[in-house]
Formats: sequence, C-alpha cells, structure tokens
Amino acid sequence: MKSLKVSAYMNYQPASFKKDMTIAVAVELFLKKPQIGGPVVDDDNHVIGFLSEQDCLLSMLEETYLGESHCIVADKMRTDVLTVGPEASILDIARTMTGQKPKVYPVVDGNNLLLGIISRHDVLNAIDIHLNANYEKGHARLV
Repeated sequence: MKSLKVSAYMNYQPASFKKDMTIAVAVELFLKKPQIGGPVVDDDNHVIGFLSEQDCLLSMLEETYLGESHCIVADKMRTDVLTVGPEASILDIARTMTGQKPKVYPVVDGNNLLLGIISRHDVLNAIDIHLNANYEKGHARLV
C-alpha cells in the first residue's frame, strides 16, 4: 500500500478559485465540479488559500438576508492550507483524513504550484482498487 502514490489517483483538473472572484461565481464552479473544496490560486497558479462549499454556503446565507452579493473569495478563504506532493503515499493521506484534518488536499510541486487535488473519495477509490486486486489474486489461488 505504501507504493500507491497520490499522483495515480488525484484529480488533475479541479475547480480552483481566484481571491477576487465573487462567492456566487465560486458556487457556480462548485456546482459544475463534484468536489467539496478547492484551492485558491494566484495568477501564477500557486496555492494561496482554500475555499470549501461550507464557506460558500455560509456566505450565501448571509447574502440572502442582506439581499445583495458583495462577498469575494478572499473574505472567506482559509490561508492555512495543508498540501501534499504527488509522490505522497495514499496510506499516509488516508490516515491523516481519518482525523479532523481536511478531506481535500491541494497537490502541489516543490514551488507550491497547483498540480491538482486529492479528496477523500479519491483515497477511498485507491484503497478499494488495491483491496479488490489483492482479493482477486487470493481468490484465484483458491480456485
């Protein structure tokens, strides 16, 4: 399992956000992509923050009460972003995800350049594929 790498299971085309983007536009991106959170990037595609569906939901509720849309991503994004590299172990990410850590991680290179994301769903998929392959090998020997 240690040999399973993030790069083999990550999403290479995630929704990403700009800090000056309105929350309404960010919500439209979330609705088009099946992910619960995503990286905020600068003009050079370096990760500078993280925005979740929950952040957007809270903002949209506030805007509903105010009757206007004025909030931007920079107002709601988190700047303490936990990232992983493409060579990270799926098993290590799975262990981290079982705690209170994020369920989506931006995958970055050594210069903090966004390469993609790895989500809890992606990690579950990797483990499922690995377990099924092992089961099929063991089952084939028994037959």
